[in-house]
Amino acid sequence: MECRDTAVSYLSWALIVGGVVYLWHQTRHHTQYGRYVNPAAGRCCPASVGWFVQELPAFLLPLLLLLTQDPAWTGPRAGRTLLLCTFMLHYFHRSFIYAFLTRGRPIPLLIVLHATIFCSLNGFLQGHHLLYCVQFELTWLTEARWAAGFLLFVSGFTINIHSDHILRSLRKPGEIVYKIPYGGLFEFVSGANFFGEIVEWCGYAVAVWSLPAFAFAFFTVCSIGPRAYQHHRDYHRRFEDYPRSRRALIPFIL
Repeated sequence: MECRDTAVSYLSWALIVGGVVYLWHQTRHHTQYGRYVNPAAGRCCPASVGWFVQELPAFLLPLLLLLTQDPAWTGPRAGRTLLLCTFMLHYFHRSFIYAFLTRGRPIPLLIVLHATIFCSLNGFLQGHHLLYCVQFELTWLTEARWAAGFLLFVSGFTINIHSDHILRSLRKPGEIVYKIPYGGLFEFVSGANFFGEIVEWCGYAVAVWSLPAFAFAFFTVCSIGPRAYQHHRDYHRRFEDYPRSRRALIPFIL
């Protein structure tokens, strides 16, 4: 397979434009998921099923591209494969671990459909671009930018998983209540899980250093950044004793 530069460019800019539009939409409306689901939102599916279905394509499509890669390709593979595996690691966790641990509310099928389409397109974009378009020098492993990006990715991934664990521990199985989370980054921000995921994909973008990776990181900021602010506002509305020192998304700043 050859690099499809035109498709990569179109999909990357679609992510950027889509991120701006989605950011604008969320400043006016809540995304219909979790605590914000409208009873009139239509049919829903269990949270575990929804997360599994919508996140799986972002793991399977890059895996398929990796397994079917042309063996005649002569460029250095280690860097491209390692970076793609970091992308796949996130979605493996989301599909096969997080999905079956979550205690969230049912998800509207329309949200699942939109997320599945996004994960399919983005999974193909990141996988195809890394395997067929990116070229790394033989000294890629010694570059400070790659090391910094990889460290950011691992840090964000760790924060995200730990924050999700804290949120799950607030509920017993089958319980639907909201409590104030404490511990980890939740001592500083209301959206610690969102902060972790943003750091994760910004690190990925720094390590890959390409338009598709930065487009994905930008879309992530636009899509889940406003959710942290919405959660922050909702916590203050629900709990009179909510810590006033906490920010919404970025410790000490925002």
